[in-house]
Amino acid sequence: MGENIEMSNGNGATNGKCLSTFVDNGSVESHRYYLSRRTLLEMLRDRGYDISNEDIDMTLQHFRDLHGQTVDVDRLRISASHVSDVNDKILAVFCGTGAVKVNVIRWIATQIMNMDSLNRLIIVVQSHITNQAQKAVDLFSCKTEIFQITDLLVNITKHVLKPKHRVITDAEKEKLLKKFNLEEKQLPRMSQKDAIAQYYGLEKGQVIEVTYNGEITGLHVTYRCIW
Repeated sequence: MGENIEMSNGNGATNGKCLSTFVDNGSVESHRYYLSRRTLLEMLRDRGYDISNEDIDMTLQHFRDLHGQTVDVDRLRISASHVSDVNDKILAVFCGTGAVKVNVIRWIATQIMNMDSLNRLIIVVQSHITNQAQKAVDLFSCKTEIFQITDLLVNITKHVLKPKHRVITDAEKEKLLKKFNLEEKQLPRMSQKDAIAQYYGLEKGQVIEVTYNGEITGLHVTYRCIW
């Protein structure tokens, strides 16, 4: 096609190559797990969990060297503690390609029982979850989130058109309300189902700072309260 396009080599560097010559000889399955796992690690780090840069920066080739072309989802589980509270623990597990049934949830339950003081659980699915399985999930004592793997193939917070988001503390929230003489219900709202709210795992009542920086509008800061 004549036009040279710089393609990432998987470790942050780029090579000037024609797009038509870029061929991934590995499996689509392993590539999907690699991308979703990386986004999940970035998500946990952005939530304040202790995630190493080495894990996030792992190349696709290194991932395939570890997990092969046909990935065993049991080996993809991620556990981490919050940097400000080591007792605040999170576990993330991947499910296979089939429908998520009760037996899958029972397997996940065994992982929970082996972890002390688990505060939050993330389940990454690739298909629908049955009603019985969902009822079993609702019985978990820890906060549980379910993500479709397709929603993790790209980190939405890194999109060039996305404004910068920052979750403010409770103290900052109180200061904000006092400064503008507002009640919580008077703040602009963001649904808890919004992709950004789900990315940060926000609860109702939390406030997120949104910073826009456009050529026309310039720097503009607003706030959204989760509801």
